Amino acid sequence: MSIFCVVDDKHIPLYRILWVAATPHFCGHEDCTQEGNYEVRLEQGESVWANREERDAVLEALEQWQGGVGDGDGNWEEEE
Repeated sequence: MSIFCVVDDKHIPLYRILWVAATPHFCGHEDCTQEGNYEVRLEQGESVWANREERDAVLEALEQWQGGVGDGDGNWEEEE
């Protein structure tokens, strides 16, 4: 498992990602080049823009890196 994912031809360390947009960008400006893309927010106020496939790959990589979203039985606490 790599700690990097590729977004817009850039290798992004997973630990730098703060959040990933659930909906595509739409601002309505005529000169906007990112409409329809998903924002991937990084540390220090930086962002990269992903298409749907890249966004889905980022989310999958983050889930794998962090161990998934639980064991499916609703038990979120660690077993002792």
